[in-house]
Amino acid sequence: MTLPELARARDLVIGIAREELPHRSHIRRRHKADGSIITEADLVMQQRIRAALQDAWPQYAFLGEEMPRAEQEQALGDLDQGVWCLDPLDGTNNFASGIPYYAVSLAFLRPDGVQLAIVYDPSREECFSALRGHGAWLNDQPLQADPVTLTLRETLALVDFKRLPVDLVTRLAQRPPYASQRSFGAVALDWCWLACGRVHIYLHGGQKLWDYAAGHLILQEAGGHSIALDGRPVYQASLQPRSAIAALDGALFEAWREWLGVTEQLSG
Repeated sequence: MTLPELARARDLVIGIAREELPHRSHIRRRHKADGSIITEADLVMQQRIRAALQDAWPQYAFLGEEMPRAEQEQALGDLDQGVWCLDPLDGTNNFASGIPYYAVSLAFLRPDGVQLAIVYDPSREECFSALRGHGAWLNDQPLQADPVTLTLRETLALVDFKRLPVDLVTRLAQRPPYASQRSFGAVALDWCWLACGRVHIYLHGGQKLWDYAAGHLILQEAGGHSIALDGRPVYQASLQPRSAIAALDGALFEAWREWLGVTEQLSG
């Protein structure tokens, strides 16, 4: 993937989102088998973006959140060639409820990891993007990790409690190590807000590949740090949910990881 291809994919995502999402914000929802909700917007966005990607890059496979699991697994089998991974509407519950915190998330996967990332927030006209080894951007402005003078006790934390182990939830509730906590409900944007410094530390107990693949690369390319609760890298080319501990600032990341008691597990 190259910078011109990143620009082409970014324009594709933004253009379709601008056409489809404004008139679909108050529509009927239904519940999927896992309890999450789906709307017409999820399906239309996936259908249109998939078709546009296949027109532009017919050589690559496609994996979307709203595909059957068997098709998702088949797509992951094509990593050697390259796979587009799409969450057509991350934060569907927010979108359907009129809460302006949702995004379209697109990543390009190869065997050695995520190569390209786009997270578009139509409510704020903010497009976060990254190209592996080349950096990350908010619209046209580079993202980079500036030094932070805060201690862990002074931070604003972004924490999703409902997917965490009960003992950890209890510990966080009784003795929070941060100053304040939020949970907004769209994983892709969570990573991006962390990458641009709007929050300082992050914790999530279980994200799907299409939720985090793009946002995780954006944080990495902005200079951020992450690890899973099992001590291994967050990213895995797998349909199994992954936990995430993260921070943009290195010192805060180490303090947060140590407070959580997570030790890095060396591979091999």
